[in-house]
Amino acid sequence: MTTALIIGGGIAGTVTAMALRKAGIDAVVYEAYPTDATDAGAFLVVAANGLEALRTIDAHGPVLENSFPADRVDFISNTGKRLGDRPTSGSADGGLGSVTLKRATLARVLREEALRRGVRIEHGKRLLAVHTSPDGRIVGSFADGGRAVGDVLIGADGIHSLIRRLIDAGAPRPRYTGQHTVCGYTRDADSPPAPDAYTMIFGKQAFFGCTTAPDGEVWWFCNAPAEEMSRAELAAVTAEQWRERLLTLFAEDNTPAADLVRATGDSIVATAAYDIVSTPTWYEEGMVIVGDAAHACAPNAAQGASMAIEDGVVLAKCLRDLRSPRPAFAAYEALRRERVEKVASASAGMARRTAPGPVARALRDVTMPRKLDRAGGGAPDWLTGYRIDWDEPVAGTTAHRRR
Repeated sequence: MTTALIIGGGIAGTVTAMALRKAGIDAVVYEAYPTDATDAGAFLVVAANGLEALRTIDAHGPVLENSFPADRVDFISNTGKRLGDRPTSGSADGGLGSVTLKRATLARVLREEALRRGVRIEHGKRLLAVHTSPDGRIVGSFADGGRAVGDVLIGADGIHSLIRRLIDAGAPRPRYTGQHTVCGYTRDADSPPAPDAYTMIFGKQAFFGCTTAPDGEVWWFCNAPAEEMSRAELAAVTAEQWRERLLTLFAEDNTPAADLVRATGDSIVATAAYDIVSTPTWYEEGMVIVGDAAHACAPNAAQGASMAIEDGVVLAKCLRDLRSPRPAFAAYEALRRERVEKVASASAGMARRTAPGPVARALRDVTMPRKLDRAGGGAPDWLTGYRIDWDEPVAGTTAHRRR
């Protein structure tokens, strides 16, 4: 195997391309957007497991240089009661912890690192169709009339993936989680949160989180229950309207959330939150899907970027060691499916508990401090302690024979 076509130039696509290059396989990334446009206003967390996966391919440095850490999470009830805290890292995290940065920044630094390593990225290449040539190679046809030929085609084209549908026309569609994620930034907060922590607030009607960047700017997000809206409808809502909606949600709470929202000007953006907990078929012939195309988490667990990064590195190892697409894809699925579905399911459960009723809130306020005390450590080791050994050979699996 010599060449991989990667559809999608986001986080999953660029990491997969770099990992394949480290594995000795050439990869070309085809991005539909004509420029490097992305979600300019939203921010995210790359957890310790995501950073460790990047370290596996020596790509963690640019991310660390363009982000900032938070060592712990402080939890507050809607009444203002402090429920406790925990470290953001688990006992097996190896010192990297979790970092915060804007999604656009993460996409940019990964793309720049990929280009520095010689990965070719082509923009304005919207895929229309895929077919297999007589010699068994994969041919992609693009809207601009161009074509590309490779040994495999990797769908890193996000939650609304065309490749997922080409592999399986009956694949599940993204599910709306019932919430909007609203992000904002302010330098006018009277009492900004600690710069080395996230403050997580269980509001009566919505969940709120915030932290302070090294330059003093407060970054905040809100997971707010809401009816589904189209992209056009979301784009039509002004910052002032989002501010008024959130202030209504936090009006009855005794927390800093309303003050931070009130102190925010036009730097407010929102997205509708979707997930795909399980996709039955990840590959077929010479095509396979990674990242949100295969499994998309609700934002509540803050693991979407890290899962995509892990996928790209594991897939590259499988293609390196097994060479032929179907055995490699089967091994990749066997190594990844249980983990990513567990994470996506856990995140979906968090989304359902965004605004619990009064009995559930009272029970949480009583039991959560004891649970945090008993837990002692930070994030669960199964989640953030996950590691990829680049040098360990990938064994084949019989899974592909059952298809």
